[in-house]
This record gives sequence, structure tokens and C-alpha cells, in this order.
Amino acid sequence: MATLKDKVLFVTGASRGIGLAIALRAARDGARIAIAAKTVEPHAKLPGTIHTAADEIRQAGGEALPIQCDIRFAEQVDAAVAQAVAAFGGIDICINNASAISLTPTLDTPVKVFDLMNQINYRGTWLASRTCLPHLLKARTPHILNLAPPLNLHPHWFGPHTAYTIAKYNMSLVVLGLAEELKGRVAVNALWPQTTIATAAVWNRAGQDMVRQSRKPEIMAEAAHAILTKGLDFTGRFLIDEQVLRDAGVRDFTAYACAPGEALRRDLFLDA
Repeated sequence: MATLKDKVLFVTGASRGIGLAIALRAARDGARIAIAAKTVEPHAKLPGTIHTAADEIRQAGGEALPIQCDIRFAEQVDAAVAQAVAAFGGIDICINNASAISLTPTLDTPVKVFDLMNQINYRGTWLASRTCLPHLLKARTPHILNLAPPLNLHPHWFGPHTAYTIAKYNMSLVVLGLAEELKGRVAVNALWPQTTIATAAVWNRAGQDMVRQSRKPEIMAEAAHAILTKGLDFTGRFLIDEQVLRDAGVRDFTAYACAPGEALRRDLFLDA
């Protein structure tokens, strides 16, 4: 079976949620993971820190390097990548998972929130990709994977939360551009969930009802694993977790449901 054994992953926002799930799946293969995230001390509303994530990764069979890093700041990204390379000897995979969300209309979106979403979502994604790139180009089958949606320009995805949509779609545009720029040298893809995923962001924004209509982060982790174990010719794609796993032969998705039998809620940016 395809494996990520001994691969070095640089994962942003890996202290919890989907980022941590992707790291844990790679750890089961024996991968080495640099956890680049902000949370060092326990947070009142958010589970996990870079240190608890590192413990989980080690318990799963991988190596872990917790790095405090705010990807809004280029010097912190530079230092984090340098630290990962010093510890592990290189970087094979860059996972751009860190993201900020505010599903608010324009007058309810403070400028500082607009700036936060854009600085983390697409500027941070571009910074992390750019900083990892010299090391990725030395790897055998390097990958960049952005947690970003397919580009759907229907106005109804912009009207309710223009600022967030722009910030998130810019992550998708980074995929479009880098996949073309790095064709044949680095595989660059986007991954997005078919349904909402039970993360702290979903719980804090919508509560238990939405969590019951969501899937576990592990479905995204398995889909990411399937993508990251492919060759360089698998690039420039906007992929949906369920379809990736169906293509890999999965037919029963019950185990991924938070509440089996409950109707699932389709995620943003995906038309019915």
C-alpha cells in the first residue's frame, strides 16, 4: 500500500481539527510532522495545543516537532520552516490548513477581521508554500495541499459573507497558480469536504445541532492521505473528500458520521 513513511510534513494549524487529523493519519505510516500553529497554552474555547498534538502524533507512531508559529508573519514562517528542516533534513509535503472564518455580511465584518482572514487564509498559505518550496523542490514526490474549496462563482456564495468567500477562494487561486507554475516538479491540489466537519469552529459557530449533521475530521485525513501518496502528475485538482475516497474504493461512509443516520449538511461552496 502507498505510504507516507519517513515523509516530512509541514502542517499549519495542526494543533486541532482537520490539520491534526491529517497529521495523525500520516503518523500512523511513520511520517515526521512539523506542527506549525499558534496555540501553546490551553485555550478556553479551543481544544489542544502544539504540545498535546505532538504527544498524539508520537503515540500514533510518528515523529513530531511542535513549533509556535503565526503564519501572518513571514519571519515566523521562515523560522518555523528552518526549524523543521534542521530537525528532519527537508520537507516533502506542505499542508496549508490554517484558516480564519467569519460568516458575516459587510457591515458586520470589522476591518481587523477582514485583515485577519486574508492574512491567514491566502497570504499565510502563499507564505508557507513559498518558504517550503526550495525544500520541496529537492524532495522525490513533493506535494502542496490547500484546504480550499473549488472555485464556484455563483453570487449566492458571495452575498452572505463576501469577505470570507474572497479570502477562502484566494487559497484556491494559489492552487490554480502554483499547480501551473510547478507542473512536473511539485503536485499542488485543493481538498474540501462534502459535508460540514465537526471541528471547534463548527461547534463554536453553530453548536451541537450542526455537529450532529457533520462528519468527523478523519474523513478529510483519509482523503488527504490518498492524495499525498499519488505522483506528480496528480496536480491542479479541486478535490472533494467523499469523491476521493469513492475513487479509492470506499463505499460505506457510516463510520465518519458524528451521528449515524442523521441527515448530513452540505458544506459551503458546493451546490446541490
